[in-house]
Amino acid sequence: MDAKILVVDDEQAIADMVDIILRKEGFSYVDICGSVDEATKQIEKVKYDFFILDIMLPDGTGLELAEKIRPTHNAPIFFLTAKVSDADILRGFMSGADDYITKPFNPLELAARVKVHSKRYSALRKVTIPEDTFDYGRFQLNISAAELIIDGEKTILSGKLFHLLQLFCEHPGQVLSKEQIYEQVWGDDYYVDDNTIMVHIRKLREKIEVDPGRPALITTVRGVGYKLVKGE
Repeated sequence: MDAKILVVDDEQAIADMVDIILRKEGFSYVDICGSVDEATKQIEKVKYDFFILDIMLPDGTGLELAEKIRPTHNAPIFFLTAKVSDADILRGFMSGADDYITKPFNPLELAARVKVHSKRYSALRKVTIPEDTFDYGRFQLNISAAELIIDGEKTILSGKLFHLLQLFCEHPGQVLSKEQIYEQVWGDDYYVDDNTIMVHIRKLREKIEVDPGRPALITTVRGVGYKLVKGE
């Protein structure tokens, strides 16, 4: 199988076991990291198709790492951890996880779950994206159909929200001032105050962000405006 898998676990014995299991099941591309920092640097170099994360890491947590990954990657994220409380599991899913497996674990169960999620993700990636679609990893914006697709699910965007997201997609990484947004989305003949723009930004974040309260895609540049952060 050609899926690129990143395993992040500081227990070398566990990481090696997962590596062996996955390779026996046909996954030939498996990288191992032992810390958040090491994993972050690795993710900048390789576009992974699957993430298996421990929660307790020497320089942070897998929860924090998942929150960094999810805004720009729709690949499956698994937690493989000794944290077993209901609260821990809930936090795992809230941080963007697709599955949560507790240690000690059944190797065959892990392999089966990875296979199922990998097949689903592979099928999703094979869906043809129209030429007039902006692809931003977690979401795609289809201009002709006026559709927002988030993690494979279609969402209809109404009026100004659609044009606002289109404006951001057409200018990735560029800071757009409130005045530029006003002119491009509402036009000179339409009165709009700062609050109107802020409300629409908030509504858009509620659509596309994993955590709208801590936006990672549409960020605020204090005193200047807003920009869409383009990940890998």
